[in-house]
Amino acid sequence: MAAVISERNTHDAELSRAQEAVVNLVNNGDLERLVHLARLIGSAQDAMNDEMVTRLSATAGDGLDLLDRVNRSGVVKALPAITALVENGDLERLVHLARLAGAAQDALSDEMVTRLAGMAGDALGLVDRVTRTGAVERLLGVAEQVEKTHVLTDFLQCLADAAAEAAQAPMPKGGLGGLWEIVKQPETQQTIQFLMLVGKHFRSCRLAHPAEP
Repeated sequence: MAAVISERNTHDAELSRAQEAVVNLVNNGDLERLVHLARLIGSAQDAMNDEMVTRLSATAGDGLDLLDRVNRSGVVKALPAITALVENGDLERLVHLARLAGAAQDALSDEMVTRLAGMAGDALGLVDRVTRTGAVERLLGVAEQVEKTHVLTDFLQCLADAAAEAAQAPMPKGGLGGLWEIVKQPETQQTIQFLMLVGKHFRSCRLAHPAEP
């Protein structure tokens, strides 16, 4: 008898809690939402045939398989880098570059591709020959020496100064008298002397490296 009374009390307590939960659902509107949701599910179930259910099941399976592949491939680790590309606009630039490359590829004919491939092969052969002969090292050495002595910058500056001075200089008088006036100036004699030294050293270099037959 005591067991029956205890069981009835437990049942009454559970019923009271259930009633309280139902009252709360009614008061906050959740019960109405559950009814609408049930009606929506029921309508969808009535409208679906076996073929639609099969397709949805296959789609769900493919989606889960895709998520599994993404998780196993480690793409999640690349998300910060992708986010940075999107924020600074690099991803959009890459898209434009890909479109440009695609448009160029569509515009290329077989003949153009063949010519470009031949040019690339010739360029690589030229780079290989220059590297094997040591010409790059010699050119770099000369370039460093030119940079240290400011020869190139001085030459460009003197060209600019000469062009500006020539625009303001009067017309030459002509004749032997005018030529004599130019030749007897110390600057002219220094220029001629410098050109003679350049020719002398260039001749020495050519004699040291004669042309191959």
